Amino acid sequence: MRVRFVGQDGAETIAEGLEGDTVLRFATDNSVDGIIGECGGSMACATCHGYVDDQWIDKLEAPGEAELAMLSGCIDVREGSRLTCQIVMTRELDGLTIHVPECQA
Repeated sequence: MRVRFVGQDGAETIAEGLEGDTVLRFATDNSVDGIIGECGGSMACATCHGYVDDQWIDKLEAPGEAELAMLSGCIDVREGSRLTCQIVMTRELDGLTIHVPECQA
């Protein structure tokens, strides 16, 4: 399975991983710049914030209350903002595009 990460400079990284892994795992296993995941995916830091590409937003389940609370502390939250540790890859999401924020916090 693949996830396409697009950096602020437009550079793309195609990350490969397994169905059932989180998008954060795809990013960290493939050394994607800008997706940090300091807490290891336990939804305690929000350093895995990313923007789901418009064409994919409707294919994801809506974020839960805990994720929305964590996102409220992120810089430059916008439509499509998600914590990549909360997106679990399925066959339907193969090819997902995530835009990497300029900074994490």
